[in-house]
Amino acid sequence: MIEYLQRMARYNRWMNRKLFEKTALLPAEAIRKNRHAFFASLLGTLNHIMVAELIWLRRFATHKDCKDVLASLSELPETKGLREILFKDFNDFTDVRERLDGLIVDFSQTLSDELLAAPIAYRNMAGEQHEHELGKLLQHFFNHQTHHRGQATTLLFQAGIDPGPTDLLVMLMEEG
Repeated sequence: MIEYLQRMARYNRWMNRKLFEKTALLPAEAIRKNRHAFFASLLGTLNHIMVAELIWLRRFATHKDCKDVLASLSELPETKGLREILFKDFNDFTDVRERLDGLIVDFSQTLSDELLAAPIAYRNMAGEQHEHELGKLLQHFFNHQTHHRGQATTLLFQAGIDPGPTDLLVMLMEEG
């Protein structure tokens, strides 16, 4: 499972770079345009992905063996809700996205079987208490990103931009 999660961390960074490169081809109005998606716009969808990542990473950081590698979260925006728009200007977004993706890759390099089995207690956005193994939460974390990036690629197509191949297999072939 460790290798799988590390691969998903690399895929996350690879896909975000592709999405952000293609999104940057659009004028600001097209990035913010309400396309009647779940998070309205491409900007809203990309913000949601980051907000959810920040929420989960801060939950993971409550575990003593995750705290140090995730310490730089304190330099990233605080979040209040899943529909929050952290960045209204796409250009402000890209540097933070790159930093966050690097942090996720670095975090994946610290995983061990023991850590993946460790329980993480947290409150969901409704305030309900939950506890699950870190490994299971990380599977959800990466699945969530993939789900919403699929929505983002549809929004790019609607804006007239082909995001190109997005399959994990393509990344693996590029890695050699």
